[in-house]
Amino acid sequence: MTTFTDVRAEDGVARHSFAVDCAGERVPAVLWAPEGAKGPRPLVLLGHGGSQHKKTEGIRLRAKHYALRLGYATLAIDAPGHGDRISREDAARNMAEVGARVTGQVAADWTPERLRQMAERTRQAVPEWRAALDAAQGFEFVGAAGPVGYWGVSMGTAIGVPFVASEPRIGCAVFGLAGLRPGATEMAEAAAKIAIPVEFVFQWEDAVAPREHGIALFDAFASTQKTMHINPGGHMEIPDFEGASWERFFSRHLGSAGHPARARVAELA
Repeated sequence: MTTFTDVRAEDGVARHSFAVDCAGERVPAVLWAPEGAKGPRPLVLLGHGGSQHKKTEGIRLRAKHYALRLGYATLAIDAPGHGDRISREDAARNMAEVGARVTGQVAADWTPERLRQMAERTRQAVPEWRAALDAAQGFEFVGAAGPVGYWGVSMGTAIGVPFVASEPRIGCAVFGLAGLRPGATEMAEAAAKIAIPVEFVFQWEDAVAPREHGIALFDAFASTQKTMHINPGGHMEIPDFEGASWERFFSRHLGSAGHPARARVAELA
């Protein structure tokens, strides 16, 4: 049975740290839920972007918001080669390299070696996500009865599309900031298997994911309930209002846990 290595509460939200073993790897994970939550509830999996980690600010704030507003639990893991799975020096180097690409300072060069590394990372991450989901649903305050959604953009989409395509427990997904490159047959095949509701967010001047590749990925999803939001700006310039759209999307497809912690939103606003 999975046990927590650390539990901390702040502003009505409890953060539970744990780890799962998968293919000889120790995978750090974190699970947020309303403080004192009991019984099953909707769960949203949060996939971080390249050079980020499971508790990066955007992930943490979204997890807290969903707990307070909707009574949801949220789950994040460190992707292979990220977060607590590498040294601080390697993490800083990754952040600098990714930052240079997303701001257009250097070209997003899709070399065969880089594509191979990305594909290998995705193949490793998919069973790790499944193991973490298994563990999370084993906790009483999450349970296996509640609906599950996925959110992840950029690398969160690169890993998320194959994962969601292979995981029948996930009922809806938010993707974005990624595309379908020519010759990316594995990604195309995975996207074609996704028939659940999808919301896709994209930046028109994205230096990492060219617009034609983003449109191609959106088109490849088999879902008849899919929406693409296109905004001006670069990779890191998603407008704040998209966050409200994601909340409505999950509320529509996952429902609400109706946890009393929602009443604290006004206090914390």
